[in-house]
Amino acid sequence: MIILYHMAATLFGFILDLILGDPEWLYHPVRLIGGLISRLEKRFLSDETISPEAKRKKGIATVVIVCLTTVLVTAIIVIGCYMLNPIAGLIAETLLSYSILAARSLRDESMKVYRAVEAKDLEGARKAVSMIVGRDTDSMDYPQISRAAVETVAENTSDGVIGPMLYTAIGGPILGYLYKAINTMDSMIGYKNDRYMDFGRCAAKLDDIVNYLPARISAYLMIVACFFAGKDYDAKNAGRIYKRDRYNHASPNSAHTESVCAGALGLRLAGNASYFGKVVEKPFIGDALREIEAEDIRRANRLMFISEALCLIFCLLIMGIVLKGC
Repeated sequence: MIILYHMAATLFGFILDLILGDPEWLYHPVRLIGGLISRLEKRFLSDETISPEAKRKKGIATVVIVCLTTVLVTAIIVIGCYMLNPIAGLIAETLLSYSILAARSLRDESMKVYRAVEAKDLEGARKAVSMIVGRDTDSMDYPQISRAAVETVAENTSDGVIGPMLYTAIGGPILGYLYKAINTMDSMIGYKNDRYMDFGRCAAKLDDIVNYLPARISAYLMIVACFFAGKDYDAKNAGRIYKRDRYNHASPNSAHTESVCAGALGLRLAGNASYFGKVVEKPFIGDALREIEAEDIRRANRLMFISEALCLIFCLLIMGIVLKGC
């Protein structure tokens, strides 16, 4: 029965995310995790003159504390609710599973960029895209803004949508939130700059490990999704660019879904970008078969949603096989 409840919670969580998106209330679990990371960072890096080795040790301590806290709190909630009543457990698991997924939120935020570009509101578009990318946006033009939004949707199809769903399907919200905690640490302290190079090393490496399989599974799901997405998507070219450009990124995982999206839409993504006033050289991903346009943000979102639906079907099928075997 637990597997059956887990299947239902996974499905209901997916539906709730599609309908409601990311809940905006103050104590969203991911925000609580982010708050814990911030407090640990302030405590451990109050003295930035400490040695690189000391920073690495404190970074490891941060990872251990955040991961253990996340697992323990989530386990207490889920297991406690199931022990109280199966229906209470189902409700708790559904709500937690829903808050782990981010497809609707990613769509909503990227579409703010789309609407601003379509309205020829350059400052509004720059502000909107600055909310979903880590690079400098003050000097971006419309094509650069659209490209940044497409890249964000493509990259986050893996670590914001497919990855969380896979881990939640395997281990419920406990494993799902452990994944989210690792991903959140990487996004907050995993930078290669003077402050985080040593302190965030453990978080960044752990994020690479947990995203290794999801990135590759996401890429293949996106290639398959091209067959269902319509005439604007080229599955053959998606596969070709994926094989050629999937490692054109400093991260071992980030270019997998970006390369599929670039190939599917006939775009050239990535390239040099400015971070904190410093230009970082990056290789291109894909071929510029045409000029990028705002509509490509919509197309990237469509590819993401179809990929997520395929992932859900895959996960439910596997859980159904396990249930039948039991």
